[in-house]
Amino acid sequence: MQLHKLQDIRGQKKVQRVGRGPGSKRGKTSCRGQKGAGSRSGYKRRYGYEGGGVPLHRRLPIRGFTRGRFFKARLSINLDLIEKFYNDGETVSHQTLYQKGIAPRSLPGGLKILSRGDLTKKVTIEAKKFSKEAIKKLDEKKISYQTV
Repeated sequence: MQLHKLQDIRGQKKVQRVGRGPGSKRGKTSCRGQKGAGSRSGYKRRYGYEGGGVPLHRRLPIRGFTRGRFFKARLSINLDLIEKFYNDGETVSHQTLYQKGIAPRSLPGGLKILSRGDLTKKVTIEAKKFSKEAIKKLDEKKISYQTV
């Protein structure tokens, strides 16, 4: 043994091997108990499972209301983004936004146009909703828009 070949072994833990006979102190049932689902191979512990009883999260009362069941995702886009991605004579719609890689494939809540920025290009806008300021700006510039 030489001094430069010494290694630090403090960080290494010996792995306890289970199911290797009574001398290992982890033999026979391998720390799994006698019978039941937990002793079987392939068993996965489900969080909240209480042995067949009604779990706690189902016993507690429901309080409040969430809009999650009724919420429909909507894409909001500003006029400056339309100015950036579109040319004169083009139509701004969910389909063209998807083709340009701006919008996701499905949009259950539709498209909403917001008023940030200025729009100088003559485009046709097809959207489900428009903000009041956006309508004001589109009317000033005489840009055609329609609600779909």
